[in-house]
Amino acid sequence: MKKSIVSVLVTFTFFVSYSQDFSLKVWPDGPQNSNGLERPEEKYEGVRVRYVSEAEMYVYLPEKSINTEAAVLICPGGGYVIEAMDHEGYDIAEWLKGKGIAGIVLKYRLPYGHDSVPSSDARQAMRLIRQHASEWGINPEKVGIAGSSAGGHLASTVGTRFDYGLKISDNPTEKYSCRPDFMLLLYPVISFKEDVGHMGSRINLIGETNDWNKAKMYSNELFVTKETPPAFFVLADNDKSVIPLNSISFYLEMKKYGIPAEMHIFQEGGHGFGIRKNNIPADNWPNLFYDWLKAIKII
Repeated sequence: MKKSIVSVLVTFTFFVSYSQDFSLKVWPDGPQNSNGLERPEEKYEGVRVRYVSEAEMYVYLPEKSINTEAAVLICPGGGYVIEAMDHEGYDIAEWLKGKGIAGIVLKYRLPYGHDSVPSSDARQAMRLIRQHASEWGINPEKVGIAGSSAGGHLASTVGTRFDYGLKISDNPTEKYSCRPDFMLLLYPVISFKEDVGHMGSRINLIGETNDWNKAKMYSNELFVTKETPPAFFVLADNDKSVIPLNSISFYLEMKKYGIPAEMHIFQEGGHGFGIRKNNIPADNWPNLFYDWLKAIKII
């Protein structure tokens, strides 16, 4: 009898804690492109993944009583060879959820030289969020994208190369816009110029090539237009892996068009600090980001 009661209590606790969290496949009928990977996905060092060949979204919805109707698609970093799903993914989503913002973590397919794969996943995920917006309590005009490191490169790729929906498509999902309404860029890779960008991310995305015509297609500072969405940058002055010039070059291009942007370059933090508590000033970035969302009238 006691065993049955315990079982019921455990089940009820799980339901209360996670009833609003769920996942869905980005391409339930299969993607139109492939990353050529045949080996199984692998988890290691806690919540990190590699060899990702199937894209999924992990949705964290806030309680209705605090819902701001805003949402953020979160792209974890990892040099386009792994994905740090914890401090650059799930932990950020949990924080957003507590602030009344839907946090949606994207486990995107890794490219292995198939450069169009990650961004096609992210664009499709943006469309899916808007397709389910009413069901999930989201305003389709308050959907942003976030990314850390190479995830920031992915986010800024989508933020500079998007469409407003393919109205003549037979696929209902494709009719929705994939343009982010704002961007959160954490120590992002932006440029693929050899003296600025992170060469590991570049090689993993486009392969070992010195062809600038290929590399410049993903040097995202070159693709800022008046339609590029507002951006919030977080980085550290002592980041030796992805130097600050990545963010600065993107910011300066945005300013040419008068696009709202805010940048915080912290003295310490290095690279990859995510949303961890490291007892450094950079730990305060989530609150600064929240205030910025208020300033641009997203929340």
